[in-house]
Amino acid sequence: MDFPSYLGTMPMHAITEIYGEPGLRERFRIEIERFAPPDRQRLAAALELAAELHRDDRRVREPYLNHLLRVAIRIMHHYEVSDVDVIAAAVLHDSAEDHPAELAGRDGGSTEEALTALAARFGARTAGLVAAVTNPEYDPSYDRHEQYREHVRASLDREPWARVIKVSDFTDNGVGVIHTTGPKVERSATKYRPMVPVLRELVARPDTPLSRLVKQHIFRQLDLAEERFAAILDGR
Repeated sequence: MDFPSYLGTMPMHAITEIYGEPGLRERFRIEIERFAPPDRQRLAAALELAAELHRDDRRVREPYLNHLLRVAIRIMHHYEVSDVDVIAAAVLHDSAEDHPAELAGRDGGSTEEALTALAARFGARTAGLVAAVTNPEYDPSYDRHEQYREHVRASLDREPWARVIKVSDFTDNGVGVIHTTGPKVERSATKYRPMVPVLRELVARPDTPLSRLVKQHIFRQLDLAEERFAAILDGR
């Protein structure tokens, strides 16, 4: 497939709509060109593992891999992050939660075994960041969305770099809710709306390792997410 010379500056939703997964893969390749060969190879390996694990997964209208690509590209391009451990964790952030058996290499493999396998391949720090954004087993007797919010608050309170991954993930899910269809629209808005003030406070903290201008960009994205949640939920 031929891509335009300006693919490296195109908005990701435009790449997604026009070029799909091949376009996002090419944008990822462009972003990692600035890294030294060993780091570039490590990021490419993280992407290929994610592609293998999520090969049959879908997000409404698209391959699940598109979401993982956008989360990682956003971190590199918009958040100006060059930490390879963090970028690899962004690519793999749903791997242990969604595919523990495949990562562990056996049927019934646990999330902990999956994280151990990730640590062996990509290092303890990358696996630790994946662990920080991996949801625990939910208690069926307790509201699932509230459990999610409590876990996010506690986990991100301890892990400044995990906040960077989570806010990119949230941006793709929250701001991107406009690209979702069917009953998932309202479910997503209900789940994510209460997280806007939580993430805003976490991003604003001095120990969140992002520049002032990047934080301002994120705040604008959180404002946009809130506007979209309000349009979906307040008009019911």
